[in-house]
Amino acid sequence: MAKTPTVAEMERRTARFKRLKPHKAAFLDHVYAKNERDIFNIIGRGVSEDIDGAQPEITAVDGFNVQMARCKPGHGNGLHAHGTVETFMALNGRWAVRWGERAENEIILEQFDLISIPPGVMRCFENIGDQAADLMAILGGTDAGYVTWHPELLRDARANGWELDPQGNIIKQGRTI
Repeated sequence: MAKTPTVAEMERRTARFKRLKPHKAAFLDHVYAKNERDIFNIIGRGVSEDIDGAQPEITAVDGFNVQMARCKPGHGNGLHAHGTVETFMALNGRWAVRWGERAENEIILEQFDLISIPPGVMRCFENIGDQAADLMAILGGTDAGYVTWHPELLRDARANGWELDPQGNIIKQGRTI
């Protein structure tokens, strides 16, 4: 049987929404204006590519990472894959979750709907509502690994001076951000 944690120990494992700080450039896909979004790292760093600004609220990662994205209408993320399962839950608003090599498949999520995307499948999401909305993402594994971006996104990012260093961190115009 596990030792019962103290209240102080559990407080370190509690994320208070009012303390969460969004990260503006946590991913390479932010090279596109339509992919600008606030990222909140709640449990673990997830797959964030921003070496300095992506510190999580809860650092104890026990088998999964939790992030939240807040997007304006028409915004989302770029087509990508992970080596782990990724689940998305609409906390509010309406979201299109797309998958496939060209994002040719789509399911619409409404509040509290959840979808689980298998490892290795290209996927992306977009806020299709009429106001800013929040989407929770949960990545399997204590180490969520890195993002595998669609080749077209990588090409466009490089053309705009963005790339990833060998550790998977964003480099913009020759410097790590």
